[in-house]
Amino acid sequence: MTQQTHEPGSTPTTGNSPIATTTSRSTATVTADTETETETETGAARVVAAPPAPGAPPFPPLAEPRPLGERRVWPRTFHDRLTAPLPGLKALARFAREGAVRPGPDGLADISLLPYEPAPLPRADPRTLAVTWAGHASWIVQVGGLTVLTDPVWSRRILGTPARITPVGVPWDRLPRIDAVVISHNHYDHLDAPTLRRLPRGTPVFVPAGLGRWFRRREFTCVTELDWWEGAELAGVRFDFVPAHHWSKRTLTDTCHSLWGGWVVTAPAGPRLYFAGDTGYGHWFSRIGRRYPGIDLALMPIGAYDPRWWLSDVHCDPEEAVQATLDLGARRMAPMHWATFVLSAEPILEPLTRVRTAWEKAGLAQEDLWDLPVGASRVLG
Repeated sequence: MTQQTHEPGSTPTTGNSPIATTTSRSTATVTADTETETETETGAARVVAAPPAPGAPPFPPLAEPRPLGERRVWPRTFHDRLTAPLPGLKALARFAREGAVRPGPDGLADISLLPYEPAPLPRADPRTLAVTWAGHASWIVQVGGLTVLTDPVWSRRILGTPARITPVGVPWDRLPRIDAVVISHNHYDHLDAPTLRRLPRGTPVFVPAGLGRWFRRREFTCVTELDWWEGAELAGVRFDFVPAHHWSKRTLTDTCHSLWGGWVVTAPAGPRLYFAGDTGYGHWFSRIGRRYPGIDLALMPIGAYDPRWWLSDVHCDPEEAVQATLDLGARRMAPMHWATFVLSAEPILEPLTRVRTAWEKAGLAQEDLWDLPVGASRVLG
């Protein structure tokens, strides 16, 4: 297996990088296309590539789809895909000393105000795109005649985290038949074993490279593992796995043993959806936009970002999520990864208020920000 740390068919460049990001941990060299990201203590300065023009062809052309359920051999580790180093002993000591992992009483006071409006799932035909937010990074996506779950977590509690602060938006017994599942990475708030046990074992599952063994041990029979920039097709709908600024870990001994990323889901003659999974801000968004032009909707994480010195490399804040949507050239954005589990120190309602402000400051149309309550849906005809 040839590891693809750059876009297949692209020519490495030097000098002018499309993204130059300043964050707060250390200096990291990005192996893709020999670009560097300079990180300091002072804030962010970005030079952003122009988004792809509407109707522009993908660059480079998309790879041929891989066979469904293909068994492949992967490297033992994907550490070379990291776009920032994992925290060292100094950072871990500071984190232990400061201990800012949950909001204070004032930050938790607005839990009762979190938007929660469960409703029946909408009806969608193969030409439409419908999304329903079940909470956190879990969506019911109706696209190209298929019903797809993203990072399904229906459990009330996940390992190491307080119980949900909002109920699941759609009860499990009210779901239609699930045609496919996409998984972004193996962290417990995105890969939930109790939820996945509810699925028929023949459900097609699309997962990052190195994660197939986890599913096959649980007797799933149609598991498709993909590397970055690879795709596969199911009933004419294409599922492409794309890079993210994140990492993977599930046990004490498996750090970065499987890949992490997002998904671009494209209907045969209709809409295109981007599901970010879990990611920090960085150069990958403009690359994804060039390779998959015409994204109709980006499902973007906006929460779990405070303290920034600790989380900026792996979680977007609301302003970065808006900027990433612009980099992608996406027409609309639906926020996620907030209002479900308390994973960090920002006040409970802050992600929503900040993303609305950032969207308005960017001069974007209010109707293109799909800031859904948990349980609510939107349909794109």
